[in-house]
Amino acid sequence: MLEDRVKTALDVVRPSLQADGGDVEFVSVSDDGTVSLKLTGACGGCPMAQMTLKMGIENFLKKEIPEVSAVVGV
Repeated sequence: MLEDRVKTALDVVRPSLQADGGDVEFVSVSDDGTVSLKLTGACGGCPMAQMTLKMGIENFLKKEIPEVSAVVGV
């Protein structure tokens, strides 16, 4: 299932976020492959949060899971 694959992949990036005092929370994945995530902790209020989502997490998820089309923050 796509949701399980996304959650497993997020476990790979999570330690990097936690090292900076933040974390990522899975919210949902739509039928078109859009993954909704919530950055928490230090990452939640960071001015670089959008870049972390797009350039970091989205690129990683797309590489690991071709069905992922986009990552959005909620």
